[in-house]
Order: sequence, then C-alpha cells, then structure tokens
Amino acid sequence: MSEPQTVAQVLDGHVTLELESIDRMYLNVYVPKLQYVLGVVGFFKEQRGAKVVSSVLMEPMTTAFVRSIEAFAKQHRVPLISFVKGQRKEEVAATYLAQSGGQEEVLFIGKAQERATVVRTERRYDPQTGTPYAALVRSTAMVNQYYFYGVDEDFGPFFLKFCSYFPYTAKVCLNGHEYLKRQLTKEGIAFDALENGIRSCAEPARLQALADSLTAARIEALVHKWLALLPHPFTQADQQAGYGYEVSILQAEFARTQVLDRPETGRILFEQIIREHLDLGRPEQVQLIFARRVPKHLTCRFRTRVITEGVVPSLHVDYKSSRLKQYHKEGQALRTELTINNPKDFAIGKRLSNLPALRAVGFTATRRLLDVQQLSMDCTIGEERFGHLTQPQVVNHQRVAALRFGDPRVQALLSAIVLFAFVPRGFTHREVRDRLAALLGMDPSALSPGRVTYDLRRLRLHGLIVRTPGTQRYRPTDEGLRLALFCNRVYLRVIRPGLAQVLAPTPPADPALRPAFDALTAAIDQFLEDAACAA
Repeated sequence: MSEPQTVAQVLDGHVTLELESIDRMYLNVYVPKLQYVLGVVGFFKEQRGAKVVSSVLMEPMTTAFVRSIEAFAKQHRVPLISFVKGQRKEEVAATYLAQSGGQEEVLFIGKAQERATVVRTERRYDPQTGTPYAALVRSTAMVNQYYFYGVDEDFGPFFLKFCSYFPYTAKVCLNGHEYLKRQLTKEGIAFDALENGIRSCAEPARLQALADSLTAARIEALVHKWLALLPHPFTQADQQAGYGYEVSILQAEFARTQVLDRPETGRILFEQIIREHLDLGRPEQVQLIFARRVPKHLTCRFRTRVITEGVVPSLHVDYKSSRLKQYHKEGQALRTELTINNPKDFAIGKRLSNLPALRAVGFTATRRLLDVQQLSMDCTIGEERFGHLTQPQVVNHQRVAALRFGDPRVQALLSAIVLFAFVPRGFTHREVRDRLAALLGMDPSALSPGRVTYDLRRLRLHGLIVRTPGTQRYRPTDEGLRLALFCNRVYLRVIRPGLAQVLAPTPPADPALRPAFDALTAAIDQFLEDAACAA
C-alpha cells in the first residue's frame, strides 16, 4: 500500500482530531501607576504621606513582603526552596506535581535571583550650584524572585512569579491545553491526553467549544483569584486608592493540532513539508502567511530553520519577534503553533483585553501556513489542466488535437490570445491568420483558411477561447488568458534562456545555471569512475 505523499491527502483522509487552542501564555502583572517615576513619587507622597521620596521608603515594604511570603509557606506547610543556578525549574515543578493529588493548592515556592526592572535612587548634581540630590530612576538590578507553583481547579498547573523589589511586578504562566484537560474532566467527557495537547476526545465539538471559552475574562479572573490568596505587597488601602494590579500579554502561543491515524503517515508528511518548504521564511512567503505587507525598509531578519531536538525535527519561520513553528508531536500529531512575543508586531496592544484580536492573528497564521503548503505541494489542479491542454481530448463527443507545449505554432497561438485580450470586440478568423503569420514569420497567404479554422477549433474545445453568440468573432476566456500568459512566459523567459545557458558549447558571459550543471556532471562522472574502480 502506498502512503499519502501530499499535505492535502494526509489532512483530508488521515486526521482523526483537529483542535485550535491557546497553548502557553506568559502574562505581565503590574500596577500601571507605578510604571513611571512620577507615579512612584505620587504613591509615596500622596498615598503614604512621605515628604521626601527615595528608595529608603521601599525597604520596609520589601522586608514586610518577604516576611509575609515566609509566613505563608510556614502556615500552609508549603516547601520554600532556592533554585540552584542552571537548575530547570520545570523539572522541579514536575516532581512536586507528580507527588500531589491534583487538588487546588500551592505546590511549593521557589526563590531565584534574576534581573528585573526596579525603581532606585541615583545621586545627581544641580547643574548650576553643583549641590548633590537624590533622584528616583528606573533601572535594572539582580533581585530575588519568588515563584509560586500551584494547581488551579479550572486551569491546572500554573505559576505566579513575584519580584520582591519595588514596584513588585509579577508574571503568570498558564497553559490552555491544561485548562482543557481540567474542563473535560469536570464535565465527565472521556479523552486521551498528549503531553501538551489532546490525542482523542469523545466529543470533539465540545472540546473545540471549551477551547474557544478560554477568554481574557477567564484568564484575568484566574490572576486576581490567586493575587487575593497569596501574599500581597500592597495594602488594601493602596489597592482601593487605584494601586491594583492589571494584566498584559508578554507571550502567547496559538496552536493547531491535527492528530493523525498512524505515526508513519505523519512522519512521511512532515518529511515532505521540511523538504519542500525551506523558503517559507522569505518576505514574499511571510506576507502570505501573516497577510501583512513586508516593507522593503524593514530590517528584521527573515529566515527558515530546521531545528532537531534528539530525532524530532521542527520547522521554524521567524517574523519580527514572533515565531511560527511546525513539528510532528510525539509521533501522533502535526502541531502548528505561532508564538507571539510582542503583540505590537501586528499593531495590537499588549493589554489582556486585546486577546481576541491576537487570537484571530494566531489561528489565521496557522491556517494560512497549511494553505500555503497545500498550494505548493498539492498541484492536482495544475497537473490535470496541463495534461488536458497538452494531450488529445474528447469534448462533447468531438475529438480535439493536443496543444503541445513548446510547439512553435502553439506558442504563436498562445501569444495571439494574449494580444487579443486587449481587443474589446473580440477577433475574427482573418485577424488570427494575420497575427499568426506575423508571429511565425510567414506570409498570410501561406496559411490556408482551413488551417486557421482547425487552430480556432482546437483553442475553443480546449476552453481557451469562446465564440460570441450570433457572430463570427471570438474572445479569450479568463482561464484561457491565464493559461496562455503563463505558458508563454515560462517558455520564453525560463526554458529557452535556461537551456541556452546549460547547453551552450562555451560558458555564457554571465552564468547562473551553468556552474551548477557542470559541477553535477563532474560529480556523476566521478561517482561512475569510483564505482568502476571498486568493481
């Protein structure tokens, strides 16, 4: 039995489950008023009643916040550990998750020193008097970050990372596929899981509906729920005065998973995809995938990469700071996912309320990638039409001769069709004879009327021209004009000049193909010589 060899064949007959879902989301949790220096000054003067503002005022807040974290860990018997340099936090979390019962809880708190944006005091000097003074500035520093790894009733595993230094920004990481697993379990719907996805589901329509239900409102509710449960650096009075946390998007992944019926089907498919689509990263292809024009002055890098982890290859296409990735997941599914690292790449704001617009971009891009791959690999329409054109056919019980590609008379007929496209009233038998004779370098009298009638009949039955009812005039069909223009250009601009370079007795002055063919010929000769020696 032969295996399917094209994207369309595999996706039409071998996909057992198809799902579009948000995958990983990385969110920024911040107090908007404290993201600029004047807002920090206003907080300490107006909210806390300080007369002089400096980073000294932040130290008591930091101390109290760290103590509240330690007290929380002790009270709830949550392990408080320090991550070792180079230690993979995901592996530590997986160990604690395996030991838990899956109920809603904080699994452990991990502490790590990482660089963060902070507000600190900087010594400056008055330009007129030279008097030193302290000024608040935004800067970066290595500070302790506290990772709260937990399990949520609706979202499953997640983590919330708090910076222990002012203005105490936080990060939240969640996974849309874990959300789906929790929701399916709660509704009693049977399913088989992938490591980060769904392999099969008893109710596929309900599965997609649940994926669509992961809205910005649900995500924001998760964040604020755990902000209320965990230690908080700001008092209730601060929050009521407008110093509460809001959520924005740092990174979002949008995944399209197509589960295949047999592992070998997906392997063959993905090998074809990698082999045929190493040019996907070019600007002209990126424009198709993202439906966005790439200006010539844009300086970002466009590239396609094939990255292998172990024995699993993945295809990567970069666009600005975003990345489209495709791989054969766990030998079970074709996974196509877009990771958006900056929503502004697509002229979309970072606020969580913009998630619907970002979701539309993400899923449209994954669909377009598959469309581009099918168009470039699955040329069934083009193959059938070319065969119909270049081989004898029977149309309405009438036998019609072929229009042989490359035949001088056929190429002249195709050129005439292109020229007559600009004649509004169409063209006649005599006009075809005159134009055809000129293109063939003949006297019109040398072309018999019967021969021209034969050619017009060929063009008409092959669908390239149509006769205007009640007249003896013809006009090109839309399909005929496209076929004539394409075939003519390929023959005149590709085949003839290409063969001239390849077959010329001496290399042309400006070679493009010749060196490659010469190298190929030399390699074949060397192979044959080596084989003869070995024999």
